[in-house]
Amino acid sequence: MFEAVIFDWDGTLADTRKAILVSFHKALSQAHCDISDEFIERRIGIGAAETFREILRVQNVWFDDVLIRKLVDLKIQAEIDLSDEIKLFPGATELLEILQGKVKLGLASMNNRQVIDHLLKTTNTKRFFDVVLTAEEVSKPKPSPEGFLKCALKLAIKPKNCVVVEDSIFGVEAAKSAEMGCIAVLTGVYSRSEVKKAKPDVIVDSLKETDSVHKFIFE
Repeated sequence: MFEAVIFDWDGTLADTRKAILVSFHKALSQAHCDISDEFIERRIGIGAAETFREILRVQNVWFDDVLIRKLVDLKIQAEIDLSDEIKLFPGATELLEILQGKVKLGLASMNNRQVIDHLLKTTNTKRFFDVVLTAEEVSKPKPSPEGFLKCALKLAIKPKNCVVVEDSIFGVEAAKSAEMGCIAVLTGVYSRSEVKKAKPDVIVDSLKETDSVHKFIFE
């Protein structure tokens, strides 16, 4: 039995894909730069700053830390402006209600604090989490295990007694590197075969599969 469950946010608990794409494109327009939706989608989870760096490198656009900070700030505000369009995935609230009080609950997201705090408020989910960790507290993005390990430390639970719920291959790899259990949910942009290669302990199609999730956590 695990003592804590650590959730990712984007693509795992909340369907933020459209808002993320629009906010990235809006910010990039200020740098007179564009990139495909797929390029952005397959980097959701590594953090906005790192995503902007990768985009600008690929597009051969000069940048420095000042520009990256400006782009991140633009992306944050744009995503907050689109918050009414962001919904929790089916089964998310029900699963959190099932788990609350039975295990400690953490949220470890590579999105920014302003965005996460705002969305936790608008979705009425802040009440579920004992710890909320965001990109500002992490120096190395996923697949580094740093974020999950810091979350476990804040929860005062040993990594081996934590299970991570993730949608991205970066997140699954980070969870396994942290030596935590991992449930992968196929609500992100990755196929089952792609996710399977990252070797999660359990794969579910959605958070509505509460029996499978519950069984892995509590057995």
